[in-house]
Amino acid sequence: MKKQFLTVLTAVFSLIAFGAVAQNSDEILQKIYREATDNSQAYTALDKACKTIGHRLTGSGNGAKAEKYTYDFLKKAGLKDVRYQPFEVQSWSRNTVSLGIDAVGNDAFPAMPTATLAHSPAEANVTAPIVDLGNGLAADFEAVTMKNIEGRIVLMNIGLNDVPAGTKNLHRSEKTALAIEHGAVGVIMINNAPGKILLTGTASVTGKTIPIPAVSITNDDGIKLREELKTRPLMARIKMTNNIGLIKARNVIGTIPGGDPSAGKIVIGGHLDSWDLATGAVDNGIGSFTILDIARTFAALNLKPKRTIEFVMFMGEEQGLLGSRQYVEQAIADGSIKNIDLMINVDMTSNPTGFAVQGQPQAEAFFKAIGEKLKAIDNSFTNTFSSAAGLHSDHQPFMLQGVPVMNFSGSLPASVLKCYHADCDNMDLVDAQALKHTVRMMSMALYEIANAPELPLQKMDDETIKNFLISNGLKEPLVISGDWRWGK
Repeated sequence: MKKQFLTVLTAVFSLIAFGAVAQNSDEILQKIYREATDNSQAYTALDKACKTIGHRLTGSGNGAKAEKYTYDFLKKAGLKDVRYQPFEVQSWSRNTVSLGIDAVGNDAFPAMPTATLAHSPAEANVTAPIVDLGNGLAADFEAVTMKNIEGRIVLMNIGLNDVPAGTKNLHRSEKTALAIEHGAVGVIMINNAPGKILLTGTASVTGKTIPIPAVSITNDDGIKLREELKTRPLMARIKMTNNIGLIKARNVIGTIPGGDPSAGKIVIGGHLDSWDLATGAVDNGIGSFTILDIARTFAALNLKPKRTIEFVMFMGEEQGLLGSRQYVEQAIADGSIKNIDLMINVDMTSNPTGFAVQGQPQAEAFFKAIGEKLKAIDNSFTNTFSSAAGLHSDHQPFMLQGVPVMNFSGSLPASVLKCYHADCDNMDLVDAQALKHTVRMMSMALYEIANAPELPLQKMDDETIKNFLISNGLKEPLVISGDWRWGK
């Protein structure tokens, strides 16, 4: 009888304690929502950075200013543990470029507006016939004999046009790698965004210099060029100079220690760097400055969840995931990688509506439960869940080591997305209210994740990672990039 009484008493106390925890959690979420609503600094901080620094190219003077700007922001926000993580790598910046197009037999080569794709050679002066490879997928290359590609300049879409539903695109660097493999001497890529928008981005799968020049042209010029190619053969002349050498850069890391020293840690990161054609306000200003303001929100409320949280501003993402690779390499070397329970990547995410947790379908109920709490506070959070996988952002080095990774589902208007990597990526694209909303929804979700008693996330062993990547169609791009370590 006494034993039964004690059992009942224990159950009652457990229910009371659970109710108190739930109540406290709900109260904290409301506080987070109000703090981010009333005192968000994401927009004003990003606006100031864009106006006083400009672009944030890794290794440049502007990049160094951005590193210090975010370090100072985190210190001023009240984080006690803020540090730089320096690294030195070979990097690249543009200098001069010209692209001329003319009929075979002519020698005028009138100029066409162009932008160099990153990691093109230090110097190039190439004149060769143009061959149109459509979307630049492996099948497009296979449809043309090698002799009709060797010694020519390949014309390709950056995006996809006129393909069956479900066709997977390749990254511009992977398309360039195929062009090099097939003997091309140059690459011209057509921007899919309508109009006269020039964009840039890396043409290298490794972050190292490629042997042939690669440039981009506007969609308008690409359409005209293709139409002219239908009537007569054309030649292209690409001339360029670029700066290549060792550069120094720094990831910026701010830490909020967890309440349970034995618990793991959550890494929430996004790339601070941008390309140099514009200020990178959207790519990835909205992501990195969201993270800064989430850190400020946690510090302002003196929140200390169960798990440690590291807020990371990665540099060098645009030039080959340089900063996140450095972070993971160091974490492997010092053994801290085993303590990372989850990596959350915030890259151009706006107006979050759900969770995208790569390769963790068993975690759906856990994240949906968190989503219901968020939805009760703000019903714009529709609480979707997906477990598909992708590449080419700072989550990738973590994912390849078996660390669970996620991002938030969200949306950006087409008028904003067309300026991805382009000369129009400036503050006039940033919606102040959407940025504030992103901060408050992500802050609440992060607190719930970091404070959960248990996380239903599985760290993958090597064989599981391999099968996961194959099942998500990621083997081909990883083989092309040299990141596939499982043989054939």
